[in-house]
Amino acid sequence: MEITLQYFDGCPNWEILDGRLVELLDGRSDIRVTRQLVETAEEAERLGFHGSPTVLVDGVDPFADEHAPVGLACRVFRTPAGLAGSPTVEQLHEAISVPGSDG
Repeated sequence: MEITLQYFDGCPNWEILDGRLVELLDGRSDIRVTRQLVETAEEAERLGFHGSPTVLVDGVDPFADEHAPVGLACRVFRTPAGLAGSPTVEQLHEAISVPGSDG
């Protein structure tokens, strides 16, 4: 499985999501995580980048909102506690469906 964490430097929420991925995937050598810095509006448009952070699981955004604008902006996620800058570890676990994880 390939997970891509897309982000831009102007938004700190990607670091929270990155930490949650590290926690969730600890010890999983069969899952590769890459980090992709999106630097320009043109690159965001080309990638269909809906904000930072975006997590892609085998190229698919499990938290996609078809109405979200493309561009360099901080993204928000619906969580059980309300809107947040990152999905919870539990939401990531469900989205990624990691076998053998206690998530």
